[in-house]
Amino acid sequence: MNTLSYKTVSANKATAKKEWVVVDAEGQPLGRLASVVAKILRGKHKTNFTPHVDCGDNVIVLNAGKVSLSGNKWADKTYIWHTGYPGGQKSVTATELVKKHPLRLVEKSVKGMLPKNKLGTQLYKNLYVYEGAEHKHEAQQPKVININEFK
Repeated sequence: MNTLSYKTVSANKATAKKEWVVVDAEGQPLGRLASVVAKILRGKHKTNFTPHVDCGDNVIVLNAGKVSLSGNKWADKTYIWHTGYPGGQKSVTATELVKKHPLRLVEKSVKGMLPKNKLGTQLYKNLYVYEGAEHKHEAQQPKVININEFK
């Protein structure tokens, strides 16, 4: 019996085949969009997925300002942070966040689904979010993915 045929292949930076992917966020639920984008960024959809290596794709998210939230989340969902000073806790609702920074809602939700370490920071740099339907990455020839059909 040939034991070499059972060898586990582990991807590394040189063998990872990174592609460019475009996702349209218009009308998509925020959480479902973020989970699919995080899976693509991480590379979990690929057969050579390796947990400690950046083997995922570069993702371009278009129409980020047009995501949807179900129920009463536009008013109830709050984002809280602390400035570091006494009494410096601040919060903002999802509606206020979209008015001030339209892209940040998608960015924060995707970042929260990535690992909380150096690899997660590296993966987050492969995410490009745009408010409109135009992007500046035509030279990379990205392929369009429908996240409703993505498995």
